[in-house]
Amino acid sequence: MSLLKNGFRSLVSSLFFKTSNPAVQVQQVRTKFVNRHQRKDQVRRVTVKNFGEERMLLNTVYRCTVLPPEVRAVAQKDVIALPRDSNYIRLRKRCYATSRPRGVVHDFRVSRIIFRELADYNKLCGMQRSMWALVRT
Repeated sequence: MSLLKNGFRSLVSSLFFKTSNPAVQVQQVRTKFVNRHQRKDQVRRVTVKNFGEERMLLNTVYRCTVLPPEVRAVAQKDVIALPRDSNYIRLRKRCYATSRPRGVVHDFRVSRIIFRELADYNKLCGMQRSMWALVRT
């Protein structure tokens, strides 16, 4: 029985893990954050998702000059009680691969450096490195 199991395991491993076909190979899944900044940004995004709408409504009530001052004061106290990270302004768009905060190509969620690297090796769908020839007339 053990011979049958070992034979089956070797057959499966030779089929799925050592083939030259890239569609059959197992792809690595990222489960960790790149650095502490990316982790903190993710926590902020969850906080905005949980409290963002409530914060916007309370801010609208607080800034409305038509309402009585007592209502506005209550709304201001409620806004102060919410976490600071619930404000959408505190979010920063970061590169998914490197967590770089600047130079992010928003359509692909990667920085310009990673974008160029991926585009050079045809890893982005619909992207091609631009080439032109010098036309002599």
